[in-house]
Parts: sequence; structure tokens; C-alpha cells
Amino acid sequence: MPANDDLPDTVVLDTCVLLSNPLRWLLLRLGAQQCFRPVWSPVIGDEWRRNAGRAWGLDPADARARWDALQQLFPDASQEGIEPFKAGIARSDPKDWHVIAAGRAALALRPAARVAVLTRNIKDFNRAELRRLGLGLFDPDRFLARCLWRYPALLAALLDEMPQAAAAAGRPVEPLDAVLRRERLFRVNRLLALPDYGMPAAPRRDAAP
Repeated sequence: MPANDDLPDTVVLDTCVLLSNPLRWLLLRLGAQQCFRPVWSPVIGDEWRRNAGRAWGLDPADARARWDALQQLFPDASQEGIEPFKAGIARSDPKDWHVIAAGRAALALRPAARVAVLTRNIKDFNRAELRRLGLGLFDPDRFLARCLWRYPALLAALLDEMPQAAAAAGRPVEPLDAVLRRERLFRVNRLLALPDYGMPAAPRRDAAP
């Protein structure tokens, strides 16, 4: 079992994570339950509106309204004035410096916080550089697996709702196993099969016959 202090209390949600409807739904509910504090940069907001509009056929006003509604849920999430916090970043992909800068800004506001970047694009971030800057780095699967150890009852309940949440975005209702595999949450999928979580080891209740 991972140590509790392996789980950050402040998490920069990268655009690629927020664009996934099931992941966004799950992560923001964890944030609302104060499992961690979600943060992002203004650039992440711009990227989300642009890419959401393209992916879902939204006009700019609709994309902005959806982002503004998300911001209202977490009014302290956006880290403004992050340009000075790009200083000293050299080894990570320049297009993602704003993500790191948002994490550094959050850390400056709360120096005792454990701050990490959550992204699917791990290769674009230099882990040693982030460590030097006081930041952690997670992909969604590893992060949510840690959350499952820390908050097993809450995660199990949310994951039970996840297929319906995914369907609300226009997909057919699928078994949880299929949703987790599509979102590349392979560790989480394996952990849910362990008897420690109150799930049958075999067969999985949502497994294919």
C-alpha cells in the first residue's frame, strides 16, 4: 500500500485530463470532496475552450459558458500571473511551462502544500526538473490508484457512477471495466478486482461473460 504522503493535496489538472469527460467528472468530484485542491493556468482554460469546441462542435460562447461554470465550482483554481514562475524551467517541453508555472504559483501561495502535475503527457515533463522545483508528477492511472488506497469507499462509489456519467456525454452506457480500459486506468481496474475493496476477485461483476 502506498504511503499516505505520496498523494498530493494540490493538483494541476492539465488540459488533456480535463478534456476527457469521464476523467473530468471523476476528478472534479474528488476535488469537491476536498480529496485534493484542483488548480490550472489561464492557458489551460484557453486550450480547453478551443479543443472542447473543436471536439464537441461547440460554438465559442457555449465553450466559454461551460468553462465558466467549471470555474465557478472552483473559484480559486486558476493561478493568475504565472509568467514569473516560468523562470528556471528548461528541461520540460516549453509548451507545458505554463502547467509547471501554475504548480509553482500554487506552491508559493501554500509553501507547505504537496503540489503535483496531473497529465497524460508524462513524456513532456522532466521529472527531475519538477522535483527540483518542489513538484510531483502523476498520470491519471497512478494518481487515481493512490486515491483508491486513501479513499476506498468514496472512489468505489464514484466509480460505480462513472459509466452513467460517461454516457451523459453522448456515449452508450458501458460496463465500468470498458470505461476504465478506454481511459487507460489499468491499475485502477486491477485494484478494483481485489477483495480489499469489497469487489469480488472473480468474476468481476461488470466483466464480460
